Amino acid sequence: MNGADGPPDSLATPVSELDDASAAIEADWLNAELHRHNRLYYTEDAPEVSDAEYDGLRARLIAIEGAFPDLKREDSATETVGAPPQSAFGKVRHSVPMLSLGNAFSNEDVEEFVTRLRRFLSLGDDDEIAFTAEPKIDGLSIALRYEGGRFVQAATRGDGQEGENVTANVATMKSIPDRLKGKDVPDVIEVRGEIYLSHKDFEALNAAQEADGQKTFANPRNAAAGSLRQLDASITAARPLKFFAYAWGEVSALPAETQSGVIAAFKRWGLPTNPLTNVCRSAADLLAYYEARADDRAKLGYDIDGIVYKVDRLDFQERLGFVIR
Repeated sequence: MNGADGPPDSLATPVSELDDASAAIEADWLNAELHRHNRLYYTEDAPEVSDAEYDGLRARLIAIEGAFPDLKREDSATETVGAPPQSAFGKVRHSVPMLSLGNAFSNEDVEEFVTRLRRFLSLGDDDEIAFTAEPKIDGLSIALRYEGGRFVQAATRGDGQEGENVTANVATMKSIPDRLKGKDVPDVIEVRGEIYLSHKDFEALNAAQEADGQKTFANPRNAAAGSLRQLDASITAARPLKFFAYAWGEVSALPAETQSGVIAAFKRWGLPTNPLTNVCRSAADLLAYYEARADDRAKLGYDIDGIVYKVDRLDFQERLGFVIR
């Protein structure tokens, strides 16, 4: 092994060739490293590695835990999401956990995903299964609670179970409505989405920070997270934060039976939604959507770190259930 803080020498060795001792050393290092990166990303807004590098470390730990089951700990980084909320903010317990997403890295992964779902749902070759596809915004996940159509609370993801209460800060954002409008607005709904900065606004913010002799931000995601996590809400109010709604948590009654139908309702109610959200009806459609977004990624005006696919029918989602990511 390298120095106490460095990665193990065995990190480049195939998992199938590791002995028990090397696997144990790696599992300990990977858990510590992944928890550290979670804290840097979710709590301190100061990531040190790219999403791809993080995913590679996590995939390595998953492989080791699969090959050496005794090494899987209760606090394994493969079974956690995010990081604990900062004590500077009040805490909010999520009534429905805010989970992360599973990953697909190749065309074959996407095709196998669709095949696996069809098999699990016992669908025939002629039975349709539709998906929503949307850009994965590289920002800060947020949960907005509305009661009687009125905005009452906002919380960050935190560790997925408990987040930071940032209600006062989010209330200053012009892109988030104080009240939802429509006859079918539920009595209670927790709208989930992403707070982000556009490239143009990020560049203007950094220029203003530099002119004032203040610290500049490394990227738009850090700038958005740092802007939201201000103890002085007036600072947040001065930052041009934007929001896209794409999911929900607790809800008293849903306005539709499909993912795409609920997103359409969000738009009717006055919530900003991503106009690039599409319904796809095959693995080929999903891959074509990915290629289209890859082609126009530089023109979007905001950062993305992938594409999100979801089964469109909510009853299918119920049957499939949820996993930690």
